[in-house]
Parts: sequence; C-alpha cells; structure tokens
Amino acid sequence: MRACLARLLALYIQAALRLQFGCRIEGEVHMRALTGTAPMIAAFWHETLPTMPALWREVRRAGMTRPAAVLASRHRDGQLIGNIMRALGLGLVSGSSSKGGAASLHQLVRLIQSGSHIVITPDGPRGPARVPAPGVAALAGMTGALILPCGAATTRFITLRKSWDGMRIPLPFGRLVLVCGAPLAVPRDAWREALPAIAAALDDAQARAKP
Repeated sequence: MRACLARLLALYIQAALRLQFGCRIEGEVHMRALTGTAPMIAAFWHETLPTMPALWREVRRAGMTRPAAVLASRHRDGQLIGNIMRALGLGLVSGSSSKGGAASLHQLVRLIQSGSHIVITPDGPRGPARVPAPGVAALAGMTGALILPCGAATTRFITLRKSWDGMRIPLPFGRLVLVCGAPLAVPRDAWREALPAIAAALDDAQARAKP
C-alpha cells in the first residue's frame, strides 16, 4: 500500500510541477554544474522536497546523464518520501543522522566515488527546521564534492501546518522558480566549521525563490 501511495503521490507531483505557468531559474550557470564531470551534493531545506523534482527535470533537459540518489530516513514518513523520489527517477539511500547514520554515510561516500550525485535535506528527517545536521558537511569534507545550495517555490501550494518543517505541496497552475547558489567547498579537516556557511547558503537560496 505504501508503494502504491508513493507512486500516486509521485504522479501528482509530476503533474502539478508540469502544469505551472512557466519556470524561472536563478543561478542557471550554477545549476549547469550538475551536468559537469564531477559528482556534487545538491542540498536544500526539507520543506521544499515536493517541489525539487522540477530541478532534476530542468537539469536533465540541460544534458545531465549522471545518476543521483536521495537520502531518506528509515522511519515510515521518510521511506514514503524516499519512495516518491525513487518513483521520480532518483536512487534511494535509507538512513539519517540518528538511525543508520554511519552506514548510510559510507554508502553515500561510495556513491560519490562511483560518480553519482547526492540529494540531501540537511535538516531532515525531523528537524529542527533549517538547522543543518553535521552529515552534509562531513560528506562533502570526506569526498571533496561541492555542495550546491538550492531553493524552490511555487505561487500556489498547500502548507502542511502540522508538519515540523511546514512542508509545501505544490498545486497546479501557479508559477515556479528554482534557485541554485554558488557551489561550496568544504575543507576535509574543518568540515564542522563549514556548517554555518552551509546554512546561510541554503537560507539565501530559499529566500531568493520568489515566484
């Protein structure tokens, strides 16, 4: 039943994002880095998860052929979201900073080393909202992969007010904007010190996502 629900929600998200009155991209030159020769870590706040498949649609249109995998927590809601992303064409890595953290981090490292992009919400799966967990910085520091800060918004959406992050579900017939900030490099020996800069870059990307 969860698999069927994930598939139905994936179809809805695809339709809602397709039925937008235009898509504006800010930082397209940064977005096109995902079509380059090196794997990257695409990071954005958890609240924007349902809108972010539009970014991968645009990147594929720009010529990206590299595979990508999303990190989703092991609990029920996280697996539902992960299965939605898998139905939309992304790979799935199960884990979080609290459960399966070390194993999932090693799996992400292996994926980057094999050439895959990684998609991650640094404040997931349970918050606090817009506070990055150390994993994203540790992953970038260990692999040398650049972090691409992203943001997204639509003019028509439903806010899940009982969710910890105020997740927004896009509705059809609005306007869409995608934002990609300048990629961030994280020093291997000072990755913890990079967390404030990562949070600021994600806040900035999301603040610029004004349809």
